[in-house]
Amino acid sequence: MKKYIIPSLRLTLVLIVLLCIIYPISIALAGKFSKGNGGGEKITKNGKTIGYALLGQQFTKPAYFSGRPSAVSYNAAGSAGSNKGPSNPDYLKDVQSRIDTLLKYNTGLNKSDIPADMVTASGSGLDPNISEQGAAIQVARVAKARKISEQKVKELVAMNTIKPFLGLFGPTSVNVLKLNLALDNL
Repeated sequence: MKKYIIPSLRLTLVLIVLLCIIYPISIALAGKFSKGNGGGEKITKNGKTIGYALLGQQFTKPAYFSGRPSAVSYNAAGSAGSNKGPSNPDYLKDVQSRIDTLLKYNTGLNKSDIPADMVTASGSGLDPNISEQGAAIQVARVAKARKISEQKVKELVAMNTIKPFLGLFGPTSVNVLKLNLALDNL
């Protein structure tokens, strides 16, 4: 019995030190070297925090770009997906409703032009980015609502486009909050 208890106690102590002390400290230090010093990359306007770069927000006014739909109503405390499969009738109804809304507010848009990210929620329900195509289909609406040229809006989209890491890893995307803030700063 002693043969098994002493090694198990040693292993337990080693794992406690490793997983309860060394690992959390290393993660906290890594966070301190990231943007926002581990507290998230805050986006401010006039000295006031208006959001975070990695948390999606809902924009409903025609003068703003719409973000990706959220399965949790953009509630950061309840990050989650919808858990509805692609053949679930309720899910299909939600997607069709989102398609109808996009077609209603973006005149001249065809159903086939709508990218999937504009009608499906992300796994977290809080994705702050949309695809370039998702931004492109909204340019005419935003330009018309703001009474500025579509070319100027396209330039802002291009300036706020995030390229893949090292040109290889990840998709090209647009951060909706930063883009809308840039529109306000015109």
